[in-house]
Amino acid sequence: MATPVHQDPAVATPPAGAAQPPYEPEIEEQAEGRSKRPIIFIILALVLLVGGYFGYQRYQFGQTHEETDDAQVEGDVYPILPRVGGPVLEVKVQDNQVVKKGDVLATLDPADYQQRVNAAEAALAAAQANVVAARAAVGTAQANVSSAQSSIGVSDATRAKLQKDLKRSQFLRKEDIIPQSDLDAVQANLKSTSAQRATAANQVNVARQQVLAAQQQVAVAQAVVKQRQADLDNAKLQLSYTTLVAPGNGIVSKKNVQPGQVVSPGQQLMGLVASSQTWIIANFKETQLETMKVGQPVKIEVDAYPHEEFEGHVESLSAATGARFALLPPDNASGNFVKVTQRVPVKIVLDKLDPEHPLRAGMSVVATVKVK
Repeated sequence: MATPVHQDPAVATPPAGAAQPPYEPEIEEQAEGRSKRPIIFIILALVLLVGGYFGYQRYQFGQTHEETDDAQVEGDVYPILPRVGGPVLEVKVQDNQVVKKGDVLATLDPADYQQRVNAAEAALAAAQANVVAARAAVGTAQANVSSAQSSIGVSDATRAKLQKDLKRSQFLRKEDIIPQSDLDAVQANLKSTSAQRATAANQVNVARQQVLAAQQQVAVAQAVVKQRQADLDNAKLQLSYTTLVAPGNGIVSKKNVQPGQVVSPGQQLMGLVASSQTWIIANFKETQLETMKVGQPVKIEVDAYPHEEFEGHVESLSAATGARFALLPPDNASGNFVKVTQRVPVKIVLDKLDPEHPLRAGMSVVATVKVK
């Protein structure tokens, strides 16, 4: 017996002879897809136009400007170095303290150097006393010259008198008025006077030589005085070096000295960064220097102040590349040559300082030079 088949009403076939419904394509979905395509094309075109515009602007900017981020702020940094050695007596400053030119930074123990000053002063006093003694010797020698010259004058007068007496005695003896003994006595006195005059003349010469010698002693003593004065000045100078003062206005940095520490000459105790003068050293590639000249304007962006822009100008270009000043400059004649684009330091100074945004040595910056 056959089993009857039951159809699902949801999928029941239409009755025989009934009309089939017509096929309807998804016209609305296709129309919606076509309407979105122009919008996409417009957006792409706008993106290309905007990108092309900014690319053209960047190209034009690159044709008239040269830029580098290999730049940093530089400033005068004074090393504080003692010129004499000794224990540190006192340190009067702290790190990052503002100081003015001439302010005392530190002092060394001056006892040894003060002792040297005292010894030099005593030596100078002794040398000055020797000068006084030498001058007195000159005076004595000059007095001896005068005394010897006076003896010559007396001898000349006595000799002149005895010569007259001799003539008179010879006449009287010829007339046999006086005895021969009187004539002999006059002749003997004349010879003695002549000898005395010769002795006085020799004494004058000796006294003059003594004057010259005494004057030479004065010159030597004066030279010794000058030497002792130089020693005293040097001792005072060494004593003054025990007080370390600021060579200029600035800020104390990297202090590495404490009281009681024994320092040696030339040992760096601290640094002093000048607060009034800062500039920028920008290392441009050598291919960027074709049209770069002194005086061209520069825009500066400092990493520490991202929302600020500084203005300056090119002050000078280095005469050599940075590699030439390296500790070991490259030797291209060694045979292992690889061409590398060199960089040339360019000094840039600010047109005006901004006290609210101070530039500190070592800060990184981006420098853009307008070359056309």
